[in-house]
Amino acid sequence: MIKAVFTGGGSAGHVFPAVPVMRAMRARGAELAYIGSMGGGEADYLAGEDVVYYGVASGKLRRYFSWRNAIDAFSVLRGLWQSYWLLGRLRPDVIFSKGGFVSFPVVLAGWLRRIPVIAHESDVSPGLANRLAMPFLSALGTSFPVERPTRLRGELIHCGSPIRPELLDGEPVQGRKRAGASADVPLVLVTGGSLGADSLNAVVRQAAPQLVKWCHVAHVCGPGRAVPLDLPRYRAFEFVAEGWGDLLAAADAVVSRAGSNALFELLTLGKPNLLVPLTKKASRGDQIENAAYAEQAGYSLVVAEGDLDARRLTEAVRGLLAERDQWAGRLAEFQAPPAATILADVIGRLGGCAAPDSAD
Repeated sequence: MIKAVFTGGGSAGHVFPAVPVMRAMRARGAELAYIGSMGGGEADYLAGEDVVYYGVASGKLRRYFSWRNAIDAFSVLRGLWQSYWLLGRLRPDVIFSKGGFVSFPVVLAGWLRRIPVIAHESDVSPGLANRLAMPFLSALGTSFPVERPTRLRGELIHCGSPIRPELLDGEPVQGRKRAGASADVPLVLVTGGSLGADSLNAVVRQAAPQLVKWCHVAHVCGPGRAVPLDLPRYRAFEFVAEGWGDLLAAADAVVSRAGSNALFELLTLGKPNLLVPLTKKASRGDQIENAAYAEQAGYSLVVAEGDLDARRLTEAVRGLLAERDQWAGRLAEFQAPPAATILADVIGRLGGCAAPDSAD
């Protein structure tokens, strides 16, 4: 029986894509453990998954000068020692990393113990943790077709992004019921994520009186950010966990940030979408790169945050709905690889276990 350690954290985007891979490995009889941060949200994100969780110290990896970098360097070293000790105790055959600042000490400790490591990168360009990890990886999986990173010594695998099955099996009738949307009026789903949601939320609220004249709006605002508006066809949510797949299935168009996981879900589901990527002031620029890829491929309409106002948002959404058939045709060209299966095969191969017979 293969033993696999999973790691990744700092945000839900570094945990949720690992879940389908863990489920695929569990179906193959693997023994699983997860190493995340102490006191972080990773354990909560994994609630209900059959995996043993261990927490280690983790310092934030910053791309800019800060006096806290010196303090966090000691946390990283402490996390490295803890990870090295844990891996010696757990004795896994292979490590799977989804990135995020907590993953780097685990990856480095795995390399020091000569344990093969496979990482997955969701964005068009790798994040800092995965960039630092490149020399220590046996394999790197990517969501989008990208050039080989110069520091990568292992193999490069374009595998797509693992998506939880519940997001692919949504019930549109249930989604419309939750949004209070009638069957004969288009439904637009708006989601801004947790980072940088306020600016997008403000524009959506300004545009809402015009939008509801010809569509329903389901507005996911973020925890503590929902503001009820006295408008027909408008419904605000703080956060949607259970039933998110239903809302996605019901939506005729989606307005979203350009985080890689959200983008890959929209493309896989074939949803006409308007992307408003975070600016470089609020991120490392990864969302701008993700949005540029989707726009150039003809999969998404993109409006820069600095250009977005109520009028521009209204015009863009009306255009998406008016040209739904054209957008659906282009999105049908997007073919999502079976990422969880591909990654599970690689994990099994690196861990010394052959892939299961497809006929089984």
